[in-house]
Amino acid sequence: MKVKVSHITKIFPSRNKKSKETVTALDDFSFEIPDGKLVGLLGPSGCGKSTMLNVISGLEKPTSGRVYFGEDDVTDLPPEVRGVGLVFQNYALYPHMTVRKNIMFPLENLKGDKKLTKEQMQERVEQAAKLVQITDYMERKPSQMSGGQQQRVAIARALVKLPGILLLDEPLSNLDARLRLQTREELRRIQRETGITTVFVTHDQEEAMSISDMIVVMKEGVLNQVGKPQEIYDDPVNLFVAKFLGTPPINVFRGRLAGGRLMIGSEPVLEAKAAPDREVWIGVRPEGFIPAEDGELTCSFVNVEVMGRDTTVVSTHPDCENASIRSIISSDLKVEPKNGSVKFRLKPHKVHLFDAETEERLRTELLPVGEGREHA
Repeated sequence: MKVKVSHITKIFPSRNKKSKETVTALDDFSFEIPDGKLVGLLGPSGCGKSTMLNVISGLEKPTSGRVYFGEDDVTDLPPEVRGVGLVFQNYALYPHMTVRKNIMFPLENLKGDKKLTKEQMQERVEQAAKLVQITDYMERKPSQMSGGQQQRVAIARALVKLPGILLLDEPLSNLDARLRLQTREELRRIQRETGITTVFVTHDQEEAMSISDMIVVMKEGVLNQVGKPQEIYDDPVNLFVAKFLGTPPINVFRGRLAGGRLMIGSEPVLEAKAAPDREVWIGVRPEGFIPAEDGELTCSFVNVEVMGRDTTVVSTHPDCENASIRSIISSDLKVEPKNGSVKFRLKPHKVHLFDAETEERLRTELLPVGEGREHA
């Protein structure tokens, strides 16, 4: 089922009874989720991700704007008739019930023409349990299960109603790193097998990039960018998005365009023909560095971290905003610092420029310094 949110604004009253100031959690927010896709709502804590999920589910009513499921306006419908499945961060399982009873519980409350027989409910429960691979634990209580198993029960309980839309609110944040990786792969498998339109809230950009068909990047209740994960990584619209996506994070330098060249400090690092002179922020992805004795950018060498397939060169520069520059290079390349310094050439397609004041992306064509030098 396609989901569309149109010009959604959500304003909360101040928690301070003496103050009349309000909090705008969502500000004129619009985007569309294609049918059958998994979309990640991504942003830092407090950016409005969970509020947006609650507006889609019906748990929160927007101050203004409309929510559509397919062609139907569901803005004024209560959650129980919207056909959504919800999975929360804390699982919200009933501790006194077995896994079977937990999964069956939503079906026991169905009424009217949706009411099921006991046999139909049992069949649905078995199908949901099989999908999330917990059929061996049906008679256990939640306390007898690991965090990952409990999360699967919560997902099965959401799926058993055959929802048109599945909403997941940071469902992996309580799991350890290895279990989080395993469970997110399972989530992706389940979503593909069911074809349910899924909205996944997370502040973990690696998590969002690994399983999402689309990412919605949010900041302070405002939509910053929507697109496929790799497209957003390669083509961020502003400095916030560039910083938020990528591990290790993008390396940000203070720089300037001067005389058709991109300058970091006194060093011309790339050609920028026809670009007007101005101050800029320069973002260089970790994989955008090439160690070279005649490289244009000189950094203070710190150390080399060998990670098997890749090598990370750690260095510093007075004009870099990051505490340290992390440059990912092939393990086949050798780094030989001289006098405590290491030199790099930059790959133009891995360098992004942003306005020094607005931090919006600048569409400036960048080329290697000097004629005849091959593009990296």
